[in-house]
Amino acid sequence: MVTLQKRIPRLSGDSISRFVLRARRAAGLKGTVDVLVTSNAAMRALNRQFRGKDHATDVLSFPGVPTRNGIIKSAGEIAISGEIAIRNAALYGHTPAEEIKVLTLHGILHLAGLDHERDNGQMARKEEKLRRALRLPPTLIERGSSVKSARALNGASRLKGGRRTA
Repeated sequence: MVTLQKRIPRLSGDSISRFVLRARRAAGLKGTVDVLVTSNAAMRALNRQFRGKDHATDVLSFPGVPTRNGIIKSAGEIAISGEIAIRNAALYGHTPAEEIKVLTLHGILHLAGLDHERDNGQMARKEEKLRRALRLPPTLIERGSSVKSARALNGASRLKGGRRTA
């Protein structure tokens, strides 16, 4: 299920649902994925509640829990800041709809168990491969090296996405 609390130009719930299906299959992720596109205020509250960090972030992933018999119905949920997506799309020269897809792919890879902060580049390699296959602009990890120059360009802090570890 996709919930668009924050309107994104040229993005519908149906289009992101189709993308989630393609990205989930490409990543080999079993189970459904719910996506919420919301405000910075809501993302700040989620980030504070689940990660203990009192600021808005671009994407959060919340892994699903297997049923008693080990079957995974829901792979998890992804929350995305529409405001940060719109800002980053302008900063990196692509559409907000593409940025939502970049963030969704990043979240899906976290749901699949990858963690770019601890995996010696495994998630970065997988994300780059899937980005090309899904015809997306550079992903979060790939453009990480340009974050410092992006901050200098617009004076805004670039917030790293994360996943709930609790």
